[in-house]
Amino acid sequence: MYGEFSLYGVFIPTLMALMLVAFLVFLGLRQLLLRANVYRHVWHPPLFGFSVYILTLGALFALLRALQ
Repeated sequence: MYGEFSLYGVFIPTLMALMLVAFLVFLGLRQLLLRANVYRHVWHPPLFGFSVYILTLGALFALLRALQ
């Protein structure tokens, strides 16, 4: 995996870009989970949301590693 990439001469860390993509994917997943009333069965919704975000980030990181 590359450590960084250049965006119009500005070097962006790959992890930062993955975090942004994971956040956008998490927002979509959160809406789906809210519509399915999953948060009603969760003990601590902010902790659950954070863990879903971390799992999403890890999945994107693993996917990027597998594609290289």
